[in-house]
Amino acid sequence: MDMNAMIQQIKSLPDYDRVGMILCHNGVVRKTTREGREVTGLRVAVDHDGLDCLIATQKQREGIVEVLVTIEEGRDLAVGEDIMAIVVAGDIRERVIQTLGDTLEAVKTKITTKQQFYK
Repeated sequence: MDMNAMIQQIKSLPDYDRVGMILCHNGVVRKTTREGREVTGLRVAVDHDGLDCLIATQKQREGIVEVLVTIEEGRDLAVGEDIMAIVVAGDIRERVIQTLGDTLEAVKTKITTKQQFYK
């Protein structure tokens, strides 16, 4: 998962001149659940068709130039490892921030499932 490569991919787009903001999210395995239970790691599963549809839909939003999502799946991830990267590029910050937030929420609630491992 290389966020710098994702940003460079956006910068190489022919319509990059429309971009006024690139916003990134880097999800990491944390040591505790929201409820405070200690975690040793997790595994993520992805609905790839749903993810493709979500990205296509988000890219249709006004002012959005690109939406890139990378999710680490199929192996056990340890505390501190990267789970997911989302990069959104668009014309103005309000649109980019909203799109990243909506994309992240959909990925977390509709596109992925996780299995946490506890101490």
